[in-house]
Amino acid sequence: MIRLGAGRPDRIVAVGAHCDDLAIGAGGTLLTLCRARPGIRVDALVLSGAGSEREREERAALAAFCPGADLRLTVRELPDGRLPARWEEAKAAVEELRAHTDPELVLAPRTEDAHQDHRGLARLIPTAFRDHLVLGYEIVKWDGDLGRMAAYQPLTPQTAEEKVRLLREHYPSQRHRPWYDREAFLGLARIRGIECHEGYAEAFAVTKLTLNLGG
Repeated sequence: MIRLGAGRPDRIVAVGAHCDDLAIGAGGTLLTLCRARPGIRVDALVLSGAGSEREREERAALAAFCPGADLRLTVRELPDGRLPARWEEAKAAVEELRAHTDPELVLAPRTEDAHQDHRGLARLIPTAFRDHLVLGYEIVKWDGDLGRMAAYQPLTPQTAEEKVRLLREHYPSQRHRPWYDREAFLGLARIRGIECHEGYAEAFAVTKLTLNLGG
C-alpha cells in the first residue's frame, strides 16, 4: 500500500450539509486526529438544522467526536434538500468560514455524492478553500453511490467501534432509517480497511493533490 503523510495538522475545517454528515463520513478520522493532536482547532460548519433537535444532537456528537479539540461549530438554517435553490446563502456561509480560518486540512462531502445537498456543498468548497488539501468523505445511503476511493485513514478496531457507538448514541432522530445501523457503518469501514490492508478505515476522494517529493 502506498503511504503519503499529510503532516500533523494544527487546524482543520469540517463541513457538512446536514447534522450527522460529518460523523458518518469522517467520525473515525476526527477521533483519530483529535486524540493525536490535543488542542487541535476544528472549525465545523453545518448548513442545515439550526434551532432544531438536530442541532442539539450535532453539538453533543461533535464534542464527543472531537475530544480535547478547540471545536468551533456553526449550524445554519438552510432547508434540507434545497441547497441548490439557496446557493448564494450556502456560498456566503462557506466564504465566511474561510475568512476566519486557514486550515491544513478540509473534510467535506465528495463531488460524486448522489444527494444534491452534499454534491452542492462539495462543489462550493474549492471556490473558497482553493489551496488546501480537501478530503471528500462518503456517506452510505440507499442511492448506491459508493465508488472507488483514492485516500484512506486507517482506524483501530477500538476507534471503529467507538464511531458506531457514538453515532447510535448521539443521533436518536436518525435511528428509524433503514441504513442507519451498526452493520452498515462497521461493514463499510471493514471493506475500506481491506482496500488499504488494514482492519478498518474511512475512505476519501481527492480531487487535487500537490506532492513534495524532493523536500
